[in-house]
Amino acid sequence: MAETTPVYSIPLKYRRMENLHIVFWLLKDIGWCLIWKSLGITMIFPTLIIAIVIAYRTRQFMAELCHNLAILVWITANSYWMVSEFLHFDANIVTGTVTYKHLALIPFVSGVLILAYYYCWYRPRHPDEPETM
Repeated sequence: MAETTPVYSIPLKYRRMENLHIVFWLLKDIGWCLIWKSLGITMIFPTLIIAIVIAYRTRQFMAELCHNLAILVWITANSYWMVSEFLHFDANIVTGTVTYKHLALIPFVSGVLILAYYYCWYRPRHPDEPETM
């Protein structure tokens, strides 16, 4: 008798949105790399909006939600860092040796904490949920 394993399937319209999300994300980072401020800053908005939509649509699956929230805060941190460089306040001092660029660590660390919550607390307590296997 064949064993049936639960499968998480992404509807095609959601997959298309995720693929478009990657295009926007790459264009944002290309704008950053080439110092094309208008492209980089413009691409923040569709990239963040789609990341929010993806996280919202996967909210019923804790594994997907946590990973998508981590991506959302990663993009937020990345976008803030880019803007701080474009507007030349990245090296300005906030306090002591902390610069404005260092403030990007807040969302970066938030992403790590979201994933730590999932892997260290949620997943061990819900071993039978399909998305945690």
